[in-house]
Amino acid sequence: MKELNLQVVWHPDPEMAERSNVSAQMRRLGLPSYEAFLEWSFTNPDGFWKAFFEDTGFRWRAPYRETLDVRNGAPWARWFVDGALNATESALDRHVEAGRGEAIALIWEGEEGGIRRYTYRQVFEEVARLAGALRALGVQPGDRIGLFLPMIPEVAFALLAAMRIGAIVIPLFSGFGPEAVAVRLQDAEARFLITADGFPRRGRIVPMKEIADEALRAAPSVEKVLVVRRAGNPIPWREGRDLWLHEAIGRGTAVHEASAFPSETPFMIIYTSGTTGRPKGTVHVHGGAPIKAAQDMFHLFDVKPADIIHWVTDIGWMMGPWLILGSLTLGATCLIYDGAPDHPEPDRLWELVERHGVTILGVSPTLIRALMRAGAEWPDRHAMPSLRLLGSTGEPWNPEPWLWTFQHVGKGRCPIINYSGGTEIFGGILGCTVLRPLKPCSFNTVVPGVQADCVDEAGRPVREEVGLLVIRNLNPGMTRGFWRDPERYLETYWSRWEGLWYHGDLVYIDEDGFWYILGRADDTLKVGGKRLGPAEMESVLVEHPAVAEAAVIGVPDEIKGEAPVAFVVLRPGYEPDEALRAALMEHVARRMGKALAPKEVRFVRDIPKTRNAKLMRRVIRAVYLGRDPGDLSALENPQAVEEIRRAR
Repeated sequence: MKELNLQVVWHPDPEMAERSNVSAQMRRLGLPSYEAFLEWSFTNPDGFWKAFFEDTGFRWRAPYRETLDVRNGAPWARWFVDGALNATESALDRHVEAGRGEAIALIWEGEEGGIRRYTYRQVFEEVARLAGALRALGVQPGDRIGLFLPMIPEVAFALLAAMRIGAIVIPLFSGFGPEAVAVRLQDAEARFLITADGFPRRGRIVPMKEIADEALRAAPSVEKVLVVRRAGNPIPWREGRDLWLHEAIGRGTAVHEASAFPSETPFMIIYTSGTTGRPKGTVHVHGGAPIKAAQDMFHLFDVKPADIIHWVTDIGWMMGPWLILGSLTLGATCLIYDGAPDHPEPDRLWELVERHGVTILGVSPTLIRALMRAGAEWPDRHAMPSLRLLGSTGEPWNPEPWLWTFQHVGKGRCPIINYSGGTEIFGGILGCTVLRPLKPCSFNTVVPGVQADCVDEAGRPVREEVGLLVIRNLNPGMTRGFWRDPERYLETYWSRWEGLWYHGDLVYIDEDGFWYILGRADDTLKVGGKRLGPAEMESVLVEHPAVAEAAVIGVPDEIKGEAPVAFVVLRPGYEPDEALRAALMEHVARRMGKALAPKEVRFVRDIPKTRNAKLMRRVIRAVYLGRDPGDLSALENPQAVEEIRRAR
């Protein structure tokens, strides 16, 4: 990252820092500095988690006897031993009982303009009624329920209702096709599915129930299907299996008292995007993921009950359940939007922020790069005075989009809380704190309680050189394994070095201690013996005024061993030609050195990426080399694969 020469652009606001959750916690604990707080979070898990539960009011039905048990080895650690809880009580019941029942818990806006608001008491009642309906249908603790829904209020109700009675939810991305839905339902042997008739996207109706029905032909384990009436479109119907959700709710007895379960009781199987091989079902528990989501929001995003939080996401990606569970556990307001963030105009997202007074907005670099194409005049029309923090996740930033977001969305005053971890952690490993300065694209802290490190191939710590991201301690957000596949779980995260969680990201720590993620280690290029993260070259390419997006892969080369090939999407007003191709190659050579210049630059109209905004570099590489690209079910834009094939 030295080529980027990144400088500090944001300094902590003294008032924001003083009023932050972390500062308040440090004062109460008598810790003199943020560095002391971090070290304490690593070395004293008993005290760290006790303090978090006390400061947030997290509810345990039965107290835990032991914070962490590693007698079966680190991969099979047990947290909060002998504790009993139902995570929905911390998200709903306790707020109602504390007199905050009339506070707004959930706001929904639809693409076509509808708005609904729910208080904590109303969400509590909706969840209790749906939990009763599920019980009346025969749902038992441990049964798996697929959630194939758009981002509508019922998705939050269904998630919490299933948790309330001990069922296990399988969140499914709303844009999946039949095969992707079927694979996940069948892998988990789901007995139930909750879906919708359809939903609007860019003014057209997506026939969700039709997709679900096609998927169920290959997922015979599903016995009952509950359908939310969302779009009002005609749908296929199978008597005896299908039931309208609003009719089912009238058939059960509301579950006002949640069932308590041991801390390690699973409540969710959430699948990774599965860019190669079959998707991996990460298992999360009541005493794990909800705590991790709330802790990250509390320590990194400084969430307070007065906050209104919106993240551009989907229930099928980790950030969907994370948004719902984290914000409600901390007593804040969760805003969900069911629509395209740039429809009908490119400022739909900025309108949403102003209309609802959003204080914390989460985006992805890919979304920002897409919105940048429309021009800065769109966010510049909106003052967005309510915003105090921006969040980002999904993939590494390039400096230009980061600075565009900082200046035009955050107006130069809102810090961008860069946040990276994963589905298997149900939260972050690296993040940002409002107590430290920020450089573009950077992480200025590890997440409190997560002892991350940057190591070389031998597992030795390295600084100011590219390394691999590992975790040296344990965290309750970590998956308890892959669903019915313990060997694959051990091989993926625990087999490289004894006692270290290997996360698979390529990272760099600069001379000032700022972290950067350069991409997946699997995507690393080795050019003439020099290791190169693709995001580094992509950032240099995006600096060029002609380039809107870039993806870089490594391909075999007789001389260098591996050589970079770049695929670029041009900004409006630029046309692909040989002069521009040469200019881009020269631009990279000048910034990074001739030895690292790309072997080829190819022009495309789109780059394959997942719906949670990750560039599918492995797919690009496979297509370029004429190989099978593997599972494409997570692709947002399958037509982009053909773009890569045709690229010149």
